[in-house]
Amino acid sequence: MSRTNQPPMTSAQLEAARRARISRRRRFFSQTYLWVLLLVLYAPIFVIIIFSFTESKVLGNWTGFSFHLYEQLFTGNAGRSLNSAIVNTALIALISALFSTLLGTLAAIGIYNMRQRDRKIINFLNSIPMINPDILTGISLFLLFVFLGISRGFMTVVIAHIVFCTPYVVLSVMPRLSKMNPNIYEAALDLGATPMQALRKVMLPELFPGMLSGFILSVTLSIDDFGVTFFTKGSGGLETLSTFIYVDARKGGLTPELRPLFSVIFLTMFVLLLIINWRAERGNTKKQNNDK
Repeated sequence: MSRTNQPPMTSAQLEAARRARISRRRRFFSQTYLWVLLLVLYAPIFVIIIFSFTESKVLGNWTGFSFHLYEQLFTGNAGRSLNSAIVNTALIALISALFSTLLGTLAAIGIYNMRQRDRKIINFLNSIPMINPDILTGISLFLLFVFLGISRGFMTVVIAHIVFCTPYVVLSVMPRLSKMNPNIYEAALDLGATPMQALRKVMLPELFPGMLSGFILSVTLSIDDFGVTFFTKGSGGLETLSTFIYVDARKGGLTPELRPLFSVIFLTMFVLLLIINWRAERGNTKKQNNDK
């Protein structure tokens, strides 16, 4: 049948076709916006990764494919200051994340068991350190350490990182507490478990995904931090990656070995997030299958 013999479209059909065209346009523009946004966010990272496979000391100058910078980084020949900064950053991040996860988990359990009014107040207070500028937190802790007569160094940096990482752990664990069956803890006590056994064997396994997310977030925040570290590290020569990069940039350029280091950190975090999301998706799938 030719198109001339087709009956004319009704007003309802015309309206449906118009809405379909508008929907396609919106989908196109939303997807385009999303891809442009991702390109703007990740293009600098991909540039660093690409130029980490060349020996050039200047970013943007390709001198041929090479693993030289990675060899310098992993063999410890990148420079004494950079190697020391990497070790300090890793130790501070792991120690502060471990204590932040422990304190944040216990705090989240305590907050969850409060009355609703008190819980809202504490949650509000917990959110203040997260929205505070780093420079304000750093200066506040600097003045506190000076007032208490504590000499600044490795331990003050660790304490400072624990302070600003703990609220994020609380925020990560609270949703898991909301999803958890509140009766399983009481059931464990009724079956003869001590409060500590019920916490360790019943609650913590349920809260582990939130604790793991909080731990990884704490590690990332600790590695990324500059403002708090700068004000609490003192003048004893302690350097972390952020402060090392600051000093290095003031000299007029960045150490070439930083490019492979950034690439390794980014890819490590990316793989960890993929694993966490895959495990969460698999857990949700198993739960849905068991419910059926």
